Amino acid sequence: MNFVPYAVPVFIALIVLEFCWGWLKGKNTYRFNDSINSLSLGLLSVVTKFIFLSVGYIVFVKIEQHYSLGLFDSQNTGHWIVGLLIYDFLYYWFHRISHERQFFWGSHVVHHQSEDYNLSTALRQTSTSFFTTWIFFIPCFILGMPIAMYVSIASAHLIYQFWVHSQHIPKLGVLEWFLITPSNHRVHHAQNEQYIDKNYGGVLIVWDRLFGTFKEEDYQEAPIYGIRVPLRSWNPAWANVHIFVTMLSDAWRTKLWRDKLRIFWAKTGWRPEDMAARYPQQKTNLEQFEKYNRQLSVSSNLVIFVQYLLVSGLYFWTSLHLLEGSYWLIFGTTIVQIITVVVIGMVLDGGGHVRIMEAIRLCVTLVIIFSLFKTALISSALFNTGLLYLCVSNLMMWFVILREDAIQPKVDDGLNA
Repeated sequence: MNFVPYAVPVFIALIVLEFCWGWLKGKNTYRFNDSINSLSLGLLSVVTKFIFLSVGYIVFVKIEQHYSLGLFDSQNTGHWIVGLLIYDFLYYWFHRISHERQFFWGSHVVHHQSEDYNLSTALRQTSTSFFTTWIFFIPCFILGMPIAMYVSIASAHLIYQFWVHSQHIPKLGVLEWFLITPSNHRVHHAQNEQYIDKNYGGVLIVWDRLFGTFKEEDYQEAPIYGIRVPLRSWNPAWANVHIFVTMLSDAWRTKLWRDKLRIFWAKTGWRPEDMAARYPQQKTNLEQFEKYNRQLSVSSNLVIFVQYLLVSGLYFWTSLHLLEGSYWLIFGTTIVQIITVVVIGMVLDGGGHVRIMEAIRLCVTLVIIFSLFKTALISSALFNTGLLYLCVSNLMMWFVILREDAIQPKVDDGLNA
């Protein structure tokens, strides 16, 4: 059973509660632009799974049918405990390699780009995990863990990790010795030299203690969150691909063939010497650290918030029709959601390409609505609702674009980074 959909309302309620608590205590850890970006990345991560068939699921089913050792009994409580321990152990190594090897970091980096640290940060998930994540959990199915049991453990494991993304919870005494706590996980998200690549565990910190990757939070050195080469963009599409783009660009341009191949399995941060010299990357100066924080006017932020509520409503409608709806209906509404959160991110960035992208969003959405109606996949009532949604959404987007153009200069939108 996948517990995550049932946890989402609780996640949202806790985010609101944490924001209110921080505001009342004079220690607010939220920024509007960063939080919207985190929520957009979370939505993007979920909806991409609606239309991209999971390679991992196919592999898991094949192993379960033909190669399973059959050692697990889902009716046995002890087997569930052992299953959780095995999953958490494999998660440690998946997570560690996702930091230490460049190709896997390209997917995982999304979760670490935020320069804030709060419960919304937990929702920042990659949309490219179907490339890599499943590989690390094949042993579960060889040992004979039923898919239903695996999904239950994996979803519960993910839910546990939500609460540790908070700056308001101090060290928790003896729990720090064997559990991933907010203090232990704050270290993991920090880019300070002494904190980098530490505390990989999902539920248990014991794996880090055993394999030498544990670091205790030092109250004398506050964590600085984010990544060493900052993204400096609110565009969720660019957030998902920027590492891969750099890797492919370096592989294409570098002279040595061995470097072209090495790039994809090199340690994270490695680049060919000629590429590092010709196209140097500027790392954050932690002594003078400033968060990326292009801000919109209050009225524009309000409109963007309503815009996000609208696309969230479309997401929940799509989720309700996921099993009974046509694939092309799900595909169409998912594309609308993806392109909308991308434009929201570009509006927050104030990039010069945002007008073109909004025009593309309008045209693509119109084509999708008319196509779904002409093929009888939506009723006339839904067709009219879709046109109304697009009209309202487009007008709001242009209100923000024109207003911000009038009061702020255009900046690079990150697409050419």
